[in-house]
Amino acid sequence: MIKTLNNHIIFFILALITFPSFAQEKATPIFKDGEAQIVEAFNDPDKWIRHDLFVETTFDSDGDGKLDHMHVAVTRPYQTETEGLKLPVIYESSPYYAGVAPDVDGVFWNVNHELGEMAEERVHPKVARLGVRPIISNSQIKTWVPRGYIVVHSSSPGTGLSQGAPTVGGDNESLAPKAVIDWLNGRAKGYTEPYGNDEVKAYWTTGKVGMTGTSYNGTIPLAAATTGVEDLEVIIPVAPNTSYYHYYRSNGLVRSPGGYLGEDIDVLYDYIHSGDESKRASNNAKVRDSELKNGMDRITGDYNEFWAGRDYLNDMAPMKAALLMSHGFNDWNVMPEHSYRIYKKAKDMGLETAIYYHQFGHGGPPPVSMMNKWFTHYLFGVDNGIENESNKAWIVREDDKMEEPTPYKDYPNPEAKNVSLYLTSGAPKTGGLTTNKSTNQGQETLVDNYSFDGEALAKAEITNHRLLYLTPKLTKDIHISGVPKITIKVASNKPAANLSVWLVSLPWNEGRRSKITDNIITRGWADPQNYKSLTESEPLKPGKFYEITFDLQPDDQVIKAGQQIGLMIFSSDKEYTLHPKPGTELTIDLDGTSLTLPVVGGVLKF
Repeated sequence: MIKTLNNHIIFFILALITFPSFAQEKATPIFKDGEAQIVEAFNDPDKWIRHDLFVETTFDSDGDGKLDHMHVAVTRPYQTETEGLKLPVIYESSPYYAGVAPDVDGVFWNVNHELGEMAEERVHPKVARLGVRPIISNSQIKTWVPRGYIVVHSSSPGTGLSQGAPTVGGDNESLAPKAVIDWLNGRAKGYTEPYGNDEVKAYWTTGKVGMTGTSYNGTIPLAAATTGVEDLEVIIPVAPNTSYYHYYRSNGLVRSPGGYLGEDIDVLYDYIHSGDESKRASNNAKVRDSELKNGMDRITGDYNEFWAGRDYLNDMAPMKAALLMSHGFNDWNVMPEHSYRIYKKAKDMGLETAIYYHQFGHGGPPPVSMMNKWFTHYLFGVDNGIENESNKAWIVREDDKMEEPTPYKDYPNPEAKNVSLYLTSGAPKTGGLTTNKSTNQGQETLVDNYSFDGEALAKAEITNHRLLYLTPKLTKDIHISGVPKITIKVASNKPAANLSVWLVSLPWNEGRRSKITDNIITRGWADPQNYKSLTESEPLKPGKFYEITFDLQPDDQVIKAGQQIGLMIFSSDKEYTLHPKPGTELTIDLDGTSLTLPVVGGVLKF
């Protein structure tokens, strides 16, 4: 008896040494001010459990006769193993984790050709796959695991060790993260190996899932949410591409994303195709050289069934996840319309929504505190008032830090009212932009020449390569909030022409002290051939005037007193559009052209 008791004492002492948690209360998440706090017991990376697996999906996108399996990696506190602790999941998925194609000459489409013509075939680079199991990515982990979350990563179809084919917006890119969420909740199977039979179960999670990520990684949370998958409670997309048409086209015009002149959807396909080398040739033939090639249409730029199938706005009906959207107003890569259109639709659907905008470029998540409150509420069920917040828009003002946004009731600002502005003649110098409509202003003509970029045209005192119309100097600051709209009555001397519009703040400020908000207010592009609709284009009759109306990119900006607002109309935009041979003439009917500007208070002070 004494010997047995001694054995128990020895075992207990060893247990205290080996598992200190035996001697103290079990570790649990801690909440303060509605946020999950860093818990020291979760904060030792050496004790995190990291493992990977392969989740079976419902599709066979590479056509090998087997359901595709997605490569998934898990990082969790060790207490989920030793103490039976169950925690919610923050999940990020991406096509980029295993590496991307190199930037080589000829990978982008050549843009130096006439409108309506096809460029010569481009170069197709190959991706050298990177990464060693079980780690897919380290993103999100240091922020969320110490706060009591499990972090999950997965490579999207046809990338890394995930099977299937990349489709760049196809259905499998929505169904893949759905399968992972289903697995986390016991509705799908996971295996230790790509083609193995040993199952892996997610016994360590509550099943509640939140998704986040930036750019393509921000698109995938929206893609998953449009499936209506159960237990995806909240998504926080950052600068997401929500429509591949809006990314690669603009109002019927072939238009590149900023910084990537000549990129198109097939270029992105090559860029991310890091999957199984033995499947790449067949994937290329099926997806890139058939579906993408036949659908993307670089000739007309029209919106068609192919693009409609890659526009997540069309798929939102099943969505029920809460949405905190994030974007930059000066993101000319994934432009701010991408977030606004989804935010507006989600709000109209009655979903819990909010939006965070900043004044900078691509990327930029909401402050960690804001994300924390959203994840804490929807994944832990903490009543921190998020759903009762009267302010739905959080906007970083021009001189403020990213973590110090100003709250507003909504975006656009509910106090914004449309102000109509009209043109008075002045070419080739500058004309006027006024709230008083004048008649008999006549017509003014510009000559296309892509060799002059937009900045040079805006700064030029006199040039026939653009038309520029200026307000008088502002006597008071004005606050623009919303989506400017322009109606242009235009004629071309050729059957096709680019049409570009910039809204600028002048005089142009440059040098070390200039800010990203100083000069360009917003921009827009359109194809006059699509004056009837996005789905129908027709050659222009030289000399005939056509009326076309389109939105510029959403904005929320304060223009300082002393500045002049300038409406600049030109043809080819060197950094964004195709580059036809210079010489096309666009003639603008000034009386038939106007700008609608959303101004807080509805008054411009000159």
